Amino acid sequence: MAGSPTARRRRLSIELKKLREKSALTCAQVGDALDWSGSKVNRMETGSGRVQPSDIDALCRFYGTSDELRDFLKSLARQAKTRGWWQIHSAGVPEWFNIYIGLEQDASTIRQYQCELIPGLMQIGAYALELHTTGAHMSPQDIDRAVRVRLERQAMLTGKDAPDAWFIVNEAAVRNIIGDRSLMRDQLERVLDASELPSVTVQVLPFDSGTYPATGSFTMLGFPAREDPDLVYRDGITDAVYLEGEHHVREYTRAFDGLRAAALSPQRSARLIKSVLKEYAG
Repeated sequence: MAGSPTARRRRLSIELKKLREKSALTCAQVGDALDWSGSKVNRMETGSGRVQPSDIDALCRFYGTSDELRDFLKSLARQAKTRGWWQIHSAGVPEWFNIYIGLEQDASTIRQYQCELIPGLMQIGAYALELHTTGAHMSPQDIDRAVRVRLERQAMLTGKDAPDAWFIVNEAAVRNIIGDRSLMRDQLERVLDASELPSVTVQVLPFDSGTYPATGSFTMLGFPAREDPDLVYRDGITDAVYLEGEHHVREYTRAFDGLRAAALSPQRSARLIKSVLKEYAG
């Protein structure tokens, strides 16, 4: 079973939708049969509403499921109500990013392309602090919470069940000076250290790579359970987009593969980063 509350909620939504589709019914039809609104059924299937164990009992009786499946779904519903470790920082982490962190915690694969900044899972505290101080209208306390969450997330790369993480960064992210040259030296050294972890691969997309198949940064998350489909995540200043359909995942996978082919090899990428380090040392 997926570990974080967010992943449990997502798995529950997937299973409820599968049961309805197997019965060839609409949300409205299920709602009418149970004296609910169709929108309530839809909210349960999209993870945008709380699902009570009593709701699971009613749905499982209606769909005629086994006792084992009913108990499994009720367990998911109960555990989806718990809070993740990152949620104790509340105001420092927007709700739309809370969702992403919960999914990231359970990912078995991470594929990320960053066109402007060093990926968050490899940022040092000073780099993250500079970004939050410059780019957000937050109190000092909330900025501190946001930076703390970003740094605590990085523990997943060195844990026992570390995901297979593959990062492609545009050369602009390597050369763009955040803070000052001293800060960037420390930041690039951190990237080199992370690239040596057994579960991490880092590639740099150089300025002279030519045309490549992507516009904007994106992340793809894969999960260990076959029942949990891959998803694509893209964020902005005030919100985020989650794409889960097979078409979206297929096209972004194709784009990521194209970026990998256009980028420098991990070894050549490390050499480029070291050359930029020398420039910052001057």
